[in-house]
Amino acid sequence: MTDEGQGLRPGDVVFVGRAASVQFTGRSGFVFRIIAVDDRPTYAGWVWLDGYQLDRRGQAVARRRIFVVKAGLRRAGTPGSSLRMDRRH
Repeated sequence: MTDEGQGLRPGDVVFVGRAASVQFTGRSGFVFRIIAVDDRPTYAGWVWLDGYQLDRRGQAVARRRIFVVKAGLRRAGTPGSSLRMDRRH
């Protein structure tokens, strides 16, 4: 993840786009609230995440299980905050 050294935890809100996986090559990607991180071993740097795809207001619109590269995720805010992208990275 772009915040070096930080692990993914339930409650984290991240932006999922092309950098996270080629399966998310849509126009603008989506914001995702993590509810579970699968700790089983996978390919180096990849992880299965359970959570909710969020709309612009931060409301859950779909429950999903996704397989992504951790380094390709960007923080999109914290629970209860606005969904502005963290542009520091």
